Amino acid sequence: MAKTIHPNVQIGHVHLKVADLERALAFYRDVLGFELTQRYGDEAAFLSAGGYHHHIGLNTWQSAGGKPPPSRSTGLYHLAIAYPTRAELADALQRVLRAGIPLEGASDHGVSEAIYLRDRDGNGVELYWDRPRQEWPRKANGDLAMGTEPLDLDQLLLEGRQA
Repeated sequence: MAKTIHPNVQIGHVHLKVADLERALAFYRDVLGFELTQRYGDEAAFLSAGGYHHHIGLNTWQSAGGKPPPSRSTGLYHLAIAYPTRAELADALQRVLRAGIPLEGASDHGVSEAIYLRDRDGNGVELYWDRPRQEWPRKANGDLAMGTEPLDLDQLLLEGRQA
């Protein structure tokens, strides 16, 4: 049996090809609130939360003026942005709604609550928060029992305003 990966390994960042750098910055910086950490002219930018060097890279090196890939093709399904609390997820939802960005879905997966949308280049984006591990649903044998149930967005927004 192969050795399993160390439990503290994390996905460090995502780097996206975009058609228009300013449009992408307007979404990731201005709507979602990531901080611009570095920019390379009008071709690339790096953004982060909390002063990290970058969580998201955006570039037009091979994609300036391009179109999103067609459906039924391989590539990125979505990137997922983890928020530390349910209240922070509610804040992100409020930002997205204020910007007029349509949602593609909202689900309660038992282990997490997630909101699905697309950035302005058509990339799938999941905004979510994880419940504490001790609250994750489990089967009788101890295996995870994740599912997909509707997420009550009105309740999420209400609780976010109360936090």
